[in-house]
Parts: sequence; C-alpha cells; structure tokens
Amino acid sequence: QVQLLESGGGSVQAGGSLRLSCVAAQYTYSSGCWGWFRQAPGKEREGVAVINSDGETIYYGDSVKGRFTISNDNAKKTVYLQMNSLKPEDTAMYYCGLERARNSCREKWYMAKWYDYWGQGTQVTVSS
Repeated sequence: QVQLLESGGGSVQAGGSLRLSCVAAQYTYSSGCWGWFRQAPGKEREGVAVINSDGETIYYGDSVKGRFTISNDNAKKTVYLQMNSLKPEDTAMYYCGLERARNSCREKWYMAKWYDYWGQGTQVTVSS
C-alpha cells in the first residue's frame, strides 16, 4: 500500500519561506508525476506545481510562479516544494499527489482526478 507522507508545514509571516517534503513509502515504480496541491477552507483544491520523476517536466500554477520551486530526489522517492515570498493568500492545506508510472506529466496536471495517491496534507499558515 503506497503512502504519501508530507511534512514541513507551519506558520510564518508574509515574506517568509517554508520547504515542504513528500515521501512515497512503498512506491516501487521508477516513474511518476508528483504534484503539489493546496486547498483553503471553502475553496476547491488548486494545483500548485508538478514534476515528473526525472525532473525534466515541471509546471507551476500561475499564482506561485517565480516564488515556489518544485524539485525531487527520485532515489529517495521524495518531492520538495520550496516556498518563498509567502503571502497570506498562500494559507491552505497542502497536499502531495502522485500519478503512478507516468514518464511525462499531463498538460492538465492540475486536475486532481489524475492522481492515484494522496497524502494527508500539511498546513501552511501565512500571517500578514
């Protein structure tokens, strides 16, 4: 049973930084697309960024371009999200999703229905 375990969330002031991590336990495929999503209360889940296993395909949501950076360590089955210049509107629960056995990520990567596995989420709170 594949499990995604996120960590790194917390509370910061606007302009601060956080680094999220997500590790896939029991994931045996060598390929896949790793996505970060977020969901604020009363809002739909939003795609933040995605990366494929070899790091060659990366997409970002418009609201985080230039501030967030996604990266991965395929050997460790881990994906990271470096979040800089955080804003109060970045406050949300952040989730890691994984679409298994995929070499390149879809153009519509931001649609949650593609992902086979999800983590439990890690809370990010940004105060003004």
